[in-house]
Amino acid sequence: MTTPSTPSTPPIATPSTGPSTAPGPGLVIAVDGTSGSGKSSTCRAVAQQLGLAYLDTGAMFRAMTWWLLHHEVDVHDAAAVATRCAEPTIVSGTDPSAPTIHVDGIDVAVEIRSDEVTGAVSPVSTVPEVRHRLLVLQRQVIAAATQGAGIVVEGRDIGSVVAPEARVKLYLTADPAARARRRAAEQGGDVAATEASLLSRDQIDSSRATAPLTMAEGAVHIDTTPYTLDEVVAQVVARAHAVEATT
Repeated sequence: MTTPSTPSTPPIATPSTGPSTAPGPGLVIAVDGTSGSGKSSTCRAVAQQLGLAYLDTGAMFRAMTWWLLHHEVDVHDAAAVATRCAEPTIVSGTDPSAPTIHVDGIDVAVEIRSDEVTGAVSPVSTVPEVRHRLLVLQRQVIAAATQGAGIVVEGRDIGSVVAPEARVKLYLTADPAARARRRAAEQGGDVAATEASLLSRDQIDSSRATAPLTMAEGAVHIDTTPYTLDEVVAQVVARAHAVEATT
């Protein structure tokens, strides 16, 4: 595997102050859902509109996977993964306009989206020690962000495990065919093969023993299939303001 260049000082991005319409200090918006349902685009846009930080927890799992592959750890050997997962230093930048991800000071934003990492992240994400390690990091990022305006966090167990106290919880889904078309358009590839891959990931995420993909108690379900990105973002922003108005 090619080693990316190492910056002298890895940047840790901070959220912009954003517009004056921010819903209030300390807000946590937890967004869970299936792959290809529009979580990332929606969360980044919502965070930008509300002047909040943004955390992509999926990128953290990909970063861990990249490190394991880079150090020639067998990702299908759960014991080996558990033994080594405490070693890398993973830093997530939280500026929604330019989120970053560094591992041991190396910018791996491009590398974590490779086919190699995509094919290996599922077994890594099922290892309880990995989930616990990243859970600690995720909660640290959230705690720091809630000292300010707050944060939008996306993943698969945010509302149920990572931030069950979040005042806004959402669960995004979409028709499998629509998800496949979106993902294939973004990353290239055959739509049918992409759909099969997404459904396989759904099965793995939903059936794992630790922190499975599930709709958290109190979450609002949004099926994004019939909506444009702007329409989904508008629904989430409206929900955030509605919740703030009643608290």
